Amino acid sequence: MSRPAQQSLFENEVPPAWEADDEAEQSVATVVFPGPLEGEFDYLVPDQLRPDLGVGQRVAVPLGRGNRPAEGYCVRLEVRKDVRRNLKSIAGVVDDRSLLSPAMIRLTQWMAEHYLCSWGTVLEAVVPAGVRGKAGTRTERILTVPADLSARMAEAKLPAKQAQVVRIVAESREPMTVADLARAADCREGPIKALVKKGLLVLDRRRAFSPVDQLPPTSRVENLILNADQQKALEAIHSVLHTGKHETILLRGVTGSGKTEVYIQAIQEMVRFGRQAIVLVPEISLTPQTVERFRSRFDEVAVLHSHLSDSERHRHWERIATGKVPVVVGARSAIFAPTPQLGLIVIDEEHESSFKQDSVPRYHARDVAVERARAEQIPLVLGSATPALESYQRAVEGIYRLIELPRRVENRPMPGVRVVDLRQEVLARKGAMAGSISRPLKQQMDQVLTEGGQVILLLNRRGYSTHIQCPHCGHVVRCPLCDIALTWHKHDSIALCHHCDFQIPTLKGCPECNFEGIRYNGAGTQKVEAEVRARFPGVPCLRMDTDTMQSPGSHERALARFRSGEIRILLGTQMIAKGHDFPNVTLVGVLNADTALNLPDFRAAERTFQLLVQVSGRTGRSDQGGKVIVQTFSPDHPAVQAAARHDYTGFATGELPMRKMFGYPPYGEMIRMVIRGPKAEMTMEWAGHVASELKRLLAVHGEKIRILGPVPAAIARLREKFRFQVQLLGPDGAVLRAAMREVMAAIKPAEDVEAIVDVDPISML
Repeated sequence: MSRPAQQSLFENEVPPAWEADDEAEQSVATVVFPGPLEGEFDYLVPDQLRPDLGVGQRVAVPLGRGNRPAEGYCVRLEVRKDVRRNLKSIAGVVDDRSLLSPAMIRLTQWMAEHYLCSWGTVLEAVVPAGVRGKAGTRTERILTVPADLSARMAEAKLPAKQAQVVRIVAESREPMTVADLARAADCREGPIKALVKKGLLVLDRRRAFSPVDQLPPTSRVENLILNADQQKALEAIHSVLHTGKHETILLRGVTGSGKTEVYIQAIQEMVRFGRQAIVLVPEISLTPQTVERFRSRFDEVAVLHSHLSDSERHRHWERIATGKVPVVVGARSAIFAPTPQLGLIVIDEEHESSFKQDSVPRYHARDVAVERARAEQIPLVLGSATPALESYQRAVEGIYRLIELPRRVENRPMPGVRVVDLRQEVLARKGAMAGSISRPLKQQMDQVLTEGGQVILLLNRRGYSTHIQCPHCGHVVRCPLCDIALTWHKHDSIALCHHCDFQIPTLKGCPECNFEGIRYNGAGTQKVEAEVRARFPGVPCLRMDTDTMQSPGSHERALARFRSGEIRILLGTQMIAKGHDFPNVTLVGVLNADTALNLPDFRAAERTFQLLVQVSGRTGRSDQGGKVIVQTFSPDHPAVQAAARHDYTGFATGELPMRKMFGYPPYGEMIRMVIRGPKAEMTMEWAGHVASELKRLLAVHGEKIRILGPVPAAIARLREKFRFQVQLLGPDGAVLRAAMREVMAAIKPAEDVEAIVDVDPISML
């Protein structure tokens, strides 16, 4: 039985090993195993498997002394003469085609080296589980004709119906399923089976996707007319696109300046040449809006994010890999989309911390994008109204090209911002505030709602009350597994830990002294929702946080209701602060600007500034104008003041010298190691040993490298583990990584003690 030629999603960059002329040479595959197992392992490629094996496919091999069956990724194929006699052979090929291109193989190797983790762990993260498991597919029978069909037909004396069936298959450009052929020939399966027995049709099996519901078509929208700033930005991006070389462009545009339209028209230029684009957005809640905008301009748009089912992700992955989908939109993992004709990468809201993965491999999608774009010699566009200071400084230094959109479209004014000093509110109320909404904010909300406008309220704390405390003995109810207070969720009648999900029923009294007057203090989004409904009766209000947005499609439904005007007040956490365009929103209220301001993190001021500017940008996007009320106990803080002026340059100018003084990014690189274990003394002792070894290795660099710690982490106990941290700071990240890699290899943790290494950390908690 003849076999159709092996198909691959990617072109091999080197001739296959089995094309060697020297018979003494042997084909060797280098295999990397999923998970934490370090190292590369060589295996012989048997003759019968050579036509089926390519770089980027998984293989079945014997592993270890016991030759236990294992699966790994083929990352290299070579022809060698000096092959060891005892080299084991590959047992089988798992995938019928390559899952990773040679370029993506190199990118994953770079990630493993940069983020100090095993190569196999990166490979497993890059290829989605749905793709590995062929989710959403079924086995189907396909028919082709044999190579010697003409000779066979001359010998066979076929009935007219069977001859017609053979002719239909022979003339088909694509392999046909049995069902397709039966329909095309208007026959049952009997004649088809008879032809297979005679060798006039070849029957094989393949995996194919099960039928799915298609998205409804989107009405096409014409390009918007660009203003002078947008046109200048677009021309700058075009100039890079046409060079065929890599360059990173930082597009800094105020909120509402039309950055997305610039992205779209830049991608249109690239698609004219048959290339593909990847567009990353920081929040899943932004994905539907972004996808809809791109679907209105492009024939096909693929989506990749964590809320997709395995089968949905697999289907999008396959469509992308054909090279026929021009635009891929998704969250951080979309940076690994298998685009064979990649021509441009865009990262919108590039400053967002959600682009950093919080589990192994702890990559930052922005940094991976820089490396991928550099390796594939394509442009990368980073867009934001409030760029990360690392990106901004690189632009100032000329490493990135800085393009600015300083004005909103149609020259609409930036919204006016009023800062409300909550200290004065408390004094006016004689020591207490009547809820979370100050008098100035209440007055503005009344006016806006009367005029038919909409309101957005931001509070970056979910739950009802942020802590539970006894006024009699002072006891604070804490999580027994973590060193943090429990949050009361009134709707569910539970006190919940937001880090480990430990929960207890609502308390009737103090667990320490049994005092029945225990107090639920602080305000989360649940409590504010109740306050809004009480103070604005009859006004439709919707809460958006991780508690309410858990079901599939919940983001889309919530935002659609608000956009249609059905909902008048939208209350939520930071997921409502970014990227959304609601023309009828004329007031934004920030209920507490201090939630992140005083965290033990050198980026606390930057994050506060970014969040305030981003949420302020949700208003004033129409001729109605807009206002912002910022409530804070720190009205004079530079981050609050700069945000009130929409002054990014002023904030950066004040913040960067502080970073430079202490060697923090962007003036230095950082590695953070968190050591955690069940016993505090043992964990601290091992952390001290790690710090001592790092100091010994890095002593030659003198004061250029700082080693901080070991000290207890900001959250000193989490999920029953005590946590200590060691930080490395220095101008050369390669030196820091080499030292950390050597220490990790040389020092084995004590029993039950774990070491978590985070290169370029974003969270210091």
